[in-house]
Amino acid sequence: MLIDTHTHLYLDEFSDHINEVMARVQTAGIAKCYLPAINSNTHEAMLSLEATFPETCIAMMGLHPCYVKENYLDELKLVEDWLQQRKFAAIGECGLDFYWDKTFIKEQYLALEQQIEWAIYYQLPIILHTRNATQETIDVIAKHAPRGLKGIFHCFGGNAHEAKQITDMGFYLGIGGVLTYKNAGLDKLMETIDLRHVVLETDAPYLTPVPHRGKRNESSYLAIVCEKLSEIKGVTAEEVARITTDNALHVFGN
Repeated sequence: MLIDTHTHLYLDEFSDHINEVMARVQTAGIAKCYLPAINSNTHEAMLSLEATFPETCIAMMGLHPCYVKENYLDELKLVEDWLQQRKFAAIGECGLDFYWDKTFIKEQYLALEQQIEWAIYYQLPIILHTRNATQETIDVIAKHAPRGLKGIFHCFGGNAHEAKQITDMGFYLGIGGVLTYKNAGLDKLMETIDLRHVVLETDAPYLTPVPHRGKRNESSYLAIVCEKLSEIKGVTAEEVARITTDNALHVFGN
């Protein structure tokens, strides 16, 4: 059994053939697919997919840092409204992204701090997106980890020093298709990381693993990531699946 801790199966890339995609998820042994929120434009699609496949798809709620713009307070208010209406698996995805646009860095920090407060208040894990901002995100989380904050650094691509800071706080490293990329260097880093600190993810439809790189990613490809990690760690794929699934269940509590 595998758990995809981060997948956007509700996006338009899947809408025309979602039943076939979900059938492949089942065939691949993916028991759960956790759906991170992006912004208000995708909430309806995300919640609709969860309602259609309630045994497999589980929604989170949050505001992605790339969508922290002039209207970020309005977006956060919608997140707050949803959190007051029903239970979600986690707060996210949220975080800091300084890759595409640095116009709203201050607002990204404010949005992250607010979502941390919600995670603590609702006793939910937080799912963190970082790009060109891993250490900056670690620095923010370190202030709040002693308050019981837990979660995942999604799509971890940092260095050994950053990985140690994250795992020392009790957070997990989300590992996906980048692990299969020849020049990414993540494979070398994972040789030194204990599996007890790792959860698996796809980030579908993005970051497709080799040999499908260049095509749309999907959650069934999580098995490829599992196999690659088993090769790196010198253990069976079943052992990787068991440990990472236990880690995911520990994070999400279901």
